Amino acid sequence: MPAASTHALPRHDYSRAEVLALLALPFNDLLARAHAVHRAHHDVNAVQISTLLSIKTGGCPEDCAYCPQAARYHTGVKAEKLMSVDAVLEKARAAKAAGATRFCIGAAWRSPKDRDVEKVAAMIGAVRALGMETCATLGMLTQAQADRFKAAGLDYYNHNLDTAPEFYGEIIHTREFADRLDTLEHVRDAGLKTCCGGIVGMGETRETRAGLLQTLANLPEHPQSVPINRLVQVAGTPLAGTTLLDPFEFVRMIAAARVLMPASMVRLSAGRAEMSDELQALCFFAGANSIFHGEKLLTTGNPDTEHDRALFARLGIVPMDVAPTQAGIEPKTVHANILAGAAA
Repeated sequence: MPAASTHALPRHDYSRAEVLALLALPFNDLLARAHAVHRAHHDVNAVQISTLLSIKTGGCPEDCAYCPQAARYHTGVKAEKLMSVDAVLEKARAAKAAGATRFCIGAAWRSPKDRDVEKVAAMIGAVRALGMETCATLGMLTQAQADRFKAAGLDYYNHNLDTAPEFYGEIIHTREFADRLDTLEHVRDAGLKTCCGGIVGMGETRETRAGLLQTLANLPEHPQSVPINRLVQVAGTPLAGTTLLDPFEFVRMIAAARVLMPASMVRLSAGRAEMSDELQALCFFAGANSIFHGEKLLTTGNPDTEHDRALFARLGIVPMDVAPTQAGIEPKTVHANILAGAAA
């Protein structure tokens, strides 16, 4: 194990070896460490409920090997037009009634066209007026577009790194890893919070997963939300038939994300429909404290709200009534040697 560190959390200087050492800890040791960090920064029995709506589905020109919305793959997903503001607002009201505090909108674009920016800005303003946090994932943004969405009331922008830099070219060829970093910089410069994570189970190695976590944790600011997606294999995409990731390895990713980015919301995202209740419970213990609620996650399945309520009741977990950033809650400050296991 590395020597004791005098660094205060949060850190932005993790080495690959440190992250690999964390992921390689005995399972119980890693979970104990992650839970201690989680307990120091968050209410361990509260989980944020978010809802994701696809406002423009299918027809994407990108070639992301995991994505059923790519126009070049034959997955049965049909291209649809951009939804109206009224239709989006109806979905947002229903999500709020079901307990969601954050409403996320996604569009299958490489990047939004200027003619679409004002339409999306109107959606953001209408949802924000309901008292919900807003998040959008629309592809690459220019600085002007990020500024416009901030002015409209956007709270978060999602733009995942997907995987480690060295594995990225195995998954995507239509945009560079640096393009993703540029969009994240525009988002931060606009004063927006970032929602940024990745996907595991795409045939990568543990070192690749360590590289993803290292890159996320070493960004200029830790993403305020870190979605950890487990690949949903869709027939017709290049990654269909990939060897399934060991569920314990997925829990290790959740735990390591919690340790490395202690104040962030760590979200169980895509792939939750295939997770057992027991696996989800392990993830919540390891530091996951955000989920997407509802029957669909863009174009793939998601556990329904009644099942989530029943699971929460069994675990003694309650939904966060008010999103932390709206309530003005500041993360606790912890000074710790996270790799040696001390937390104060």
